[in-house]
Amino acid sequence: MKLMDIRVQVLVFASLRERLGFAARELTLPEGSTVSAALEALVPRELQKGLAAAVNRVYAGPTTELQDGDELALLPPVSGGSGPFSLRPEPLDLAALIQSVAHPTCGAIATFQGTARELEGDKLELLEYEAYPEMAEKAFAAIAAEAKRRFGVERVAIAHRMGRVPLGEASVAIAVASPHRAEALDALRFVIDTLKQTAPIWKKEVTRAGSRWVEGHVARPLPEP
Repeated sequence: MKLMDIRVQVLVFASLRERLGFAARELTLPEGSTVSAALEALVPRELQKGLAAAVNRVYAGPTTELQDGDELALLPPVSGGSGPFSLRPEPLDLAALIQSVAHPTCGAIATFQGTARELEGDKLELLEYEAYPEMAEKAFAAIAAEAKRRFGVERVAIAHRMGRVPLGEASVAIAVASPHRAEALDALRFVIDTLKQTAPIWKKEVTRAGSRWVEGHVARPLPEP
């Protein structure tokens, strides 16, 4: 039986987008092709190290079979809306985030703000953030649900800046509300550490000498408990 062709919409982000020279492309492959085959068709071998993939906004492995009409996102290593989980271009409002988790049953609210800071040996002018928004907000919700399950906290809110963030301004803000402080503090550390490892958000450092994408962890699903 002759195999039919399938068409897959491919999205690329951040440093990979700049290296390949496109943000989106339709790829035609033989029926039965996998994520690995799509990588081989689009990405030079030297750029494949550290890449993760998502099919229809769910993390996928290299042997995942692609179907006609799938959306395939190729995600370089990560650097770390509305409601409790949001991506926004405007400055973050920590007071509003605290208000969103405040509740009479919660005697502790732990917060974290990550700000753009000076670099050693170079003059940082600003940070620039890019995200795969649909997956990032889904990741925020999954991280919050896991924090509630592991630590018994009641409410979690996460906000992250997109676009350009000047020196000294917050790029991420998190608020965790719990009946007791110990659980709130433990959950807060879990949320920020896990967010930096799993959410498809990329950071570029812009200095007087130029700019570079900061690539750290390979993007991956939530860790097993």
